[in-house]
Formats: sequence, structure tokens, C-alpha cells
Amino acid sequence: MALYIVAVGSNIEPKKHIEQAFALIKQMDVQADIATLLHTKAVGFTEQADFINTAFSFSSSLDAAALKAYLRDIEAKLGRVRTANKNGPRTIDLDIVKIDHDIVDQDYFKYDFVKTAVDELVTRLN
Repeated sequence: MALYIVAVGSNIEPKKHIEQAFALIKQMDVQADIATLLHTKAVGFTEQADFINTAFSFSSSLDAAALKAYLRDIEAKLGRVRTANKNGPRTIDLDIVKIDHDIVDQDYFKYDFVKTAVDELVTRLN
């Protein structure tokens, strides 16, 4: 079983979509945890609603590729529409940031809100 930490963001009914995504993750691991919700300004494309960002930690027997597909399925279930604008509005965005002890997404180093949420969960796990 691998321990995953996934960065989470939403700016379309964010509390609702984050709660729904977390409920789906908890179906995989009832011990899943969620970091504090952080209210953030949009990055890249700023002409949109503010975001709520957080992170989920959970264990899974899925490998990284299978988990990424599972996360994409959750995004689709919650109405995520991928557009040419990578930084556009979204119902939910789920990105694997940490697998066991390894950071696998450079957004951890690029965005304070990702680092803050991930580090909060790492602290709880230790």
C-alpha cells in the first residue's frame, strides 16, 4: 500500500465539490485525511472566482498510473470540463503530489498553497 497526498482545488461550488471528492476518496480508505481549506486567488488566468485549495492523504493499493486514472474519473463525475485554458475555472482538480516519501509534482515547490496543505498532512502523519 502506498501513501498518497493529492492536491485539491476548486472554484465552482468549491466546498460542495471538495466534500464530494473527499467522500469518494474515503470509499477507498476510511482513514483518509483532509488538510485545512485555504482560500486563494486564481493563478495564471485571474479573471475568475477565487479558489479553495486543500490536500487529501490516503493509502491505496493502486499504482500511480491507476490512481491518476481514478482521480480523473472523480473529476469527471463531479463535472470537470477540461478546456484549452489549463488555469480556467473547475469543479475539482486532483493532482498527486506525494507518493510515500517522494514529491512527484513540482507544484509543491511552485505554489505555497500546495506546500502548506501537503506539509500539514505530513505533520499529522508523523
